[in-house]
Amino acid sequence: MRKMGMAHQLTGQIGEYLAAAELGRRDYICTTFTQNIPDFDILAIDETLKRKIPIQVKTIRKGGDWQSDLLKWMIIEYEDEYSIIKGKTKIENPDLIYILVELGEKYGEDRFFLMRKRDMQNQCYKGHKQWLKKHGGKRPINPRSTHCGFSVKEIERFENNWSILEEEK
Repeated sequence: MRKMGMAHQLTGQIGEYLAAAELGRRDYICTTFTQNIPDFDILAIDETLKRKIPIQVKTIRKGGDWQSDLLKWMIIEYEDEYSIIKGKTKIENPDLIYILVELGEKYGEDRFFLMRKRDMQNQCYKGHKQWLKKHGGKRPINPRSTHCGFSVKEIERFENNWSILEEEK
């Protein structure tokens, strides 16, 4: 039986290599950095060797949710136990490409969702705003938690959005 830390590390590593393999199928030369660079996990280079594309990879196992910290994406203030969203944070490199991987239970069942960092911010912002509204503005268990998550269903529109790699930014 694997320890949770090891399972988490393996999930991330598998996702990075799957993303790199898919990029290779699309004629990109890739190198992975396996969590050694803070802002991206893969550097993809097109076949002309002129475009270099840094890519951040986030991976979940089937049925899971991607996790994040709200403070990375938005400004939140608290009044008693109520959360008040004051706006979005200014993010660096909003055009950075994210590949979110959902690992399938067996080979060939993996799913890929491609978006920009600003899309990640918008997803977390919109999703958390709706979630707070549903709960009357108060987190039920830990009112000051900054945890957020989102599911595959919430980002299906980005599935196999490989054309994002061809967009000039």
